[in-house]
Amino acid sequence: MAKLGVNVDHIATLRQARRGKFPDPVYAAGICERAGCGSIVAHLREDRRHINDNDVKRFKKEVKTRFNLEMSIAPAIVDIACRVKPHQATLVPEKRQELTTEGGLDIAENKNKIKKAVGRLSGAGIEVSLFIDPDIRQIKAAPLVGAKIVELHTGRYADSKTALQKGGELKKIVKAAYFAKSLGLTVCAGHGLDYDNVRPIAAISGIYELNIGYSIICRSVFAGLEAAVRQMLELVK
Repeated sequence: MAKLGVNVDHIATLRQARRGKFPDPVYAAGICERAGCGSIVAHLREDRRHINDNDVKRFKKEVKTRFNLEMSIAPAIVDIACRVKPHQATLVPEKRQELTTEGGLDIAENKNKIKKAVGRLSGAGIEVSLFIDPDIRQIKAAPLVGAKIVELHTGRYADSKTALQKGGELKKIVKAAYFAKSLGLTVCAGHGLDYDNVRPIAAISGIYELNIGYSIICRSVFAGLEAAVRQMLELVK
């Protein structure tokens, strides 16, 4: 069974609406862990639009499962990660104007920069994952920069408008997952997954963890955070 990593960024988004102290994403992480998730995910963006530096320090101190820090390869962010030492760092592309991460890293086009970041993080004892599209070319490049984990971008699958399109995107993810496993990589997946579309992704053999945030936080507004996490876990099972 795939594990569930819960991204708590949007707890911090709500906090930042008033620039206050509440709701606290670190407190939310504790609720998610009590509900049974396997890890806590948070993205320290360069513009600090939600998660901030103090949050990251507190996550490392208080998370009891695993703390997975999503981050760009910007040297200043890598510096912070190397100091804090999350259990895992997931490298993602980042644009200031985007609402959310729009696609996977292009490893082939940024090989040297990514390899340098992976080397620094690995040297600090941090496991490194690369967030990539379900593309064979990108998967082949992952071991070449020192990564042992890949997270397959499921956004195009999640955004598909027709059953035919969704089926085609699902096949790409299945093929990519099997190929990545054949290279000895640990395979995770995420982006855009919700209570209606998660089952086919969770059913893919060999997927270690699904990272889901926005849909869980949205449901928690009505059902409560612990219930929302438990409901997602049931679908993953």
